[in-house]
Amino acid sequence: MPRMTARSRTEEHRASTPLELFFDLCFVVAVAQAGGRLVHAVVEGHPGTGVAGYLAVFFAIWWAWVNFSWFASAYDTDDALYRVVTFVQITGVLIFAAGVPRAFDNGDWTLGVIGYVVMRLALTSQWLRVAHYAEGAERTVARRYAAGIVLLQLGWIGMLFVPAGANGARSAVFVVLALCELAVPTIAERDLGTSWHPHHIGERYGLFTIIVLGETIAAATVAVQEAVDEHEALDELLPVAAGGLLLVFAAWWIYFAVPIHSYLRGSRQAFVWGYGHYVIFGSAAAIGSGIEVAVEEAIGKAHVSTTVASAAVTVPAAVYLLTVWLIHARHFKRDLAEQLPLPLAAVAVLGCTFAGEWAVFAAGLVAAATVAVGVSLSRRPASGTPGAVVSPNRM
Repeated sequence: MPRMTARSRTEEHRASTPLELFFDLCFVVAVAQAGGRLVHAVVEGHPGTGVAGYLAVFFAIWWAWVNFSWFASAYDTDDALYRVVTFVQITGVLIFAAGVPRAFDNGDWTLGVIGYVVMRLALTSQWLRVAHYAEGAERTVARRYAAGIVLLQLGWIGMLFVPAGANGARSAVFVVLALCELAVPTIAERDLGTSWHPHHIGERYGLFTIIVLGETIAAATVAVQEAVDEHEALDELLPVAAGGLLLVFAAWWIYFAVPIHSYLRGSRQAFVWGYGHYVIFGSAAAIGSGIEVAVEEAIGKAHVSTTVASAAVTVPAAVYLLTVWLIHARHFKRDLAEQLPLPLAAVAVLGCTFAGEWAVFAAGLVAAATVAVGVSLSRRPASGTPGAVVSPNRM
């Protein structure tokens, strides 16, 4: 069995492995469950409860994926033991996904916590394997990760014993535990950072963005198909379908307009960028849920107004545009002209909320126009602005 030692950050041709791609695809099940329950809550007239549940569930999905991806970037040995432990993590993902409806509908997190604990303890065994072969500061980092993960799993199990209706006590415990989860990498790596690979991490996040956007298209397609089959309301659905497609296409274009690996020079940039993707991934997936809500409202099956249904699309779309600019794209902009399109587009998309039955289509047109403006601006001759990370593909 090979030693689990750190891979080089300058390793050439470092790309995602088939196992990592398989791992990502299994997460689609959990993302679909979260999105589906969000749709159900909003359609039934409980958007606040739905959004709160969605944010909590998506945090667990995102954080488990993040931890696996960064660990794999530094220590993937791809041997038999590593693969088996990864399969255990995938099993945890599927258990967690099965528990999503109960968590949403009844506040019963038992099955979800079991799945999450399976995922996290499997990763703990990987860190202990690193500690077995590592020396000095690297061994300390691995042990800190293992200890932090185990302690927090005890916390999540303890949360189950807090009554769901105890004046928001369980929600408060959830928030505290989530913040502690986010703190583990910072504490563990305060003396030595792990040897994650910039190209590999950039590719991993990009691939998960594609998977999330693909789930958005799939969910919207099913919603439109069911509506057409049951109601034959094609005229009402065309603006929603066309606008939704334009939004997803623009979301892909905007995200992949820059080669982010050239920005990820150290842990400080990487932590902020990586953590910020909770909002990017979550809002991208929520766009698909919003399109489903808009379809349900268009055929008269949703217990919400047209404005609320439109907001289910425009709000996550605006959040996506603004967050992609804030943590991802702005580092490649040369001047104010290139900085403004995405923030202005986010505001314009929010304004589309009040465009009635044409709101989704209008938002799609704004997103498409933003891409066109960005491409036009990127073709200007480089001015050599100090501090800018110049890319021929920036948007």
